[in-house]
Amino acid sequence: MMKKNLLLILFACVAFVACKKDEKLTYNSPDNIYLNYKSTDPDTITYSFAYVQGVDRDTVWIPVIISGQRVNHDRRFVLNVVDTATTAVPSLHYEPLKDAYTMPADSGMIHVPVIIKNTDKELENKSVTLTVRVSGGQDFGTNLPDTIRKKTIMFSNRLERPQWWNFWEGELKTYSRTKHQLFLITSGTRDMVDLSTPDFYLYIPRCLYYIENTRTFLKYPFDWIRQHPDAGYVLTKRNDSSGDYDFYSVNAPDKKFLLKYFSSVDQYKFIDENNKEITM
Repeated sequence: MMKKNLLLILFACVAFVACKKDEKLTYNSPDNIYLNYKSTDPDTITYSFAYVQGVDRDTVWIPVIISGQRVNHDRRFVLNVVDTATTAVPSLHYEPLKDAYTMPADSGMIHVPVIIKNTDKELENKSVTLTVRVSGGQDFGTNLPDTIRKKTIMFSNRLERPQWWNFWEGELKTYSRTKHQLFLITSGTRDMVDLSTPDFYLYIPRCLYYIENTRTFLKYPFDWIRQHPDAGYVLTKRNDSSGDYDFYSVNAPDKKFLLKYFSSVDQYKFIDENNKEITM
């Protein structure tokens, strides 16, 4: 009987301690707000308008999340531009941000639109940065580290050599931005498999197919135009006696690629930004 009573007392003590621990775990901190990116994500988001011809603006969605409880009414927070970490010019490179944004009732996260613009011709030669930071405003605290409340968007209207080009250089040959752009238009993909990945061999036939699409286009551009009428690209002969053509999208007529005629061999060749023939 004594042992039974001792067991009951011990069980009651354990239950009491467990209840006390549960009370300590109850959330009672002020609600804060931060950007909902993974810890492994890079500090900078990179964007290029060169991937989509004819687009003069686009939206980067910034995920904002609360650290705390959801409530049954709207709350407001602030997303500011960090001037000291920004080279982009308001109105020229991006739409000015609002004075405040709303976290809807019963919500724990929202995506804030940041509109970037492609109206500056210099974006073909340089990149600009736009750094934003979320703050508590009137309804949230601003006590969380700056590293999780800030994000930089770097954007331009030019292409940079992708890492995967190194693995396929034997097929693609020398890199140029013009060749890269023509590859994007005609291959059927933006990315190629990294040959350092364990299962790379599974994707080799598909990648070779993408490369062959561009190679065929470079050899027979007029046939490609006829076979892809919905792509929105045209070849227009220049108003001179050169026999040269301009290749461009009807949605971006100012972005032209030179298709040069070589009378000595009766062939057409695309010319890159370095005034060299594009070959593959």
